[in-house]
Amino acid sequence: MKNKRKSGEGLLRKRKDGRWEGRVVIGYDEKGLPITKNVTAKTKAACVEKLKELKKQVAPVKTKIDITSKSEFGVWLDFWYKNYSEMNLKETTKAGYRNAIYNHIIPSLGGIPLEELTPEVFQKFIAEKKVSGRLQYEDKFGKGLSDRSIRLMFIVCKTAFDKAVEVGCLNKNPLNDLKAPPKNRKEMQVLSQDELYRFLLQAKYDDYLEIVLLALTTGMRRGEILGLKWEDINFETGELHICRQVTCVDGKIIVSTSKTKTSERIIILPESVVGVLSKYKDTVNSEWVFPSPLNKDLPREPTSVYKKTQRILERAGCKKVRFHDLRHTFATNALANGVDIKTLSMMIGHVSAETTIDIYLHSTIEMKKIAADKIDSKMGRNRANMETLESGNDTTPKEDQKAEFKPKNGKHRKSGTGCISKISENLYEGRYSPKYPNGKRVARNVYAHTEEECEKLLSELIVNMKAEIQQERERLEAEKYEEPEIQGQSM
Repeated sequence: MKNKRKSGEGLLRKRKDGRWEGRVVIGYDEKGLPITKNVTAKTKAACVEKLKELKKQVAPVKTKIDITSKSEFGVWLDFWYKNYSEMNLKETTKAGYRNAIYNHIIPSLGGIPLEELTPEVFQKFIAEKKVSGRLQYEDKFGKGLSDRSIRLMFIVCKTAFDKAVEVGCLNKNPLNDLKAPPKNRKEMQVLSQDELYRFLLQAKYDDYLEIVLLALTTGMRRGEILGLKWEDINFETGELHICRQVTCVDGKIIVSTSKTKTSERIIILPESVVGVLSKYKDTVNSEWVFPSPLNKDLPREPTSVYKKTQRILERAGCKKVRFHDLRHTFATNALANGVDIKTLSMMIGHVSAETTIDIYLHSTIEMKKIAADKIDSKMGRNRANMETLESGNDTTPKEDQKAEFKPKNGKHRKSGTGCISKISENLYEGRYSPKYPNGKRVARNVYAHTEEECEKLLSELIVNMKAEIQQERERLEAEKYEEPEIQGQSM
């Protein structure tokens, strides 16, 4: 045809309304149908220019599938990812796919023709990656890749092969006869009741109570907690709407919708937690519940939360656990206190109750054992009570007393608590130097013979100076609104 445009140039036509339209293919959907973008203009020349600009903006892609069974696997895998997969993935998932495809799969298998990729070739690739596939952080994690990374590579390749069969590039998926690597989850750790007590006390002392309290009383994921805005909390009903999450990809904070449809949920906060958050709200000047310390318009960065939590755990004398283990601690305690699996599954946002059972199977078995022990111990107490009554001896067990725990200071004192230094063998100096409303910093000192006495005097000094600052702030505010005297008025 005389007017037919070359492949990749896009479509150019005049519409019935008199305008010109340019259209270019930017990818393909799951059914192999083209996905397009268009531009319009009043003249053909203007439309051609707009179409050129559009083609520069979109990533260059093939406009038709010209890959055969003799094509290299790397060519097909790149085409499949850009045209069938990438557009349907969230940012964090994209990062994982890109790492698996371009850093591991294509460098190892990319040069092999599709028809020559046998189960044996792929099995050898998996075995090598498991032994020596890690490209960085070998000293920290070892030379081999994790089971999760291996499983992701298998799923990526199998899905790409399925599509190759669907569009006619292959007759059969070579991975159909291979089993997917197992889901070997990291060992779940749960804080004991005594550790919880110390952990919460230390978190409160370090001004970090609200984040860990939400994790331990709701089972929310770290990203879900950081994605909270004040509009998501109804302080009258205690309802908390979970609808977004915060992640970090390539050093950038990404705010996205919840992980799955079931992750978007409404939970009821305990009354005590509502009270804590209500007081905390007065100290925050941001739409985010937990804004970044550097920019109140952004949520807090997830990695910083992990690091801070680890320091609190260490100071509280608790075992080292992941932030996600606080979610496990909540779930285990919920089961121990009689919450049924279905309700727990809805609270923590699992896709189904089966997922919850799969993760907390050991907990449910343990609960059954505890229930059996309770029944047995109750029967034993009944027998013991009869013996007590007969003998007249009081054997009622006394309640265990919680070990006394005093929160510890870190290397640096908290902001707003002043500083203490040792002047001589028997003399300590406390110093507090806040900035007053006039912009000037005022320093005052206290002295004592012991560090404990100095801490007490310093605390009293801080309270008094804060009261002075507040009074001065109120005085300046009042002066602002006082009407100026009008002089020289004639009657």
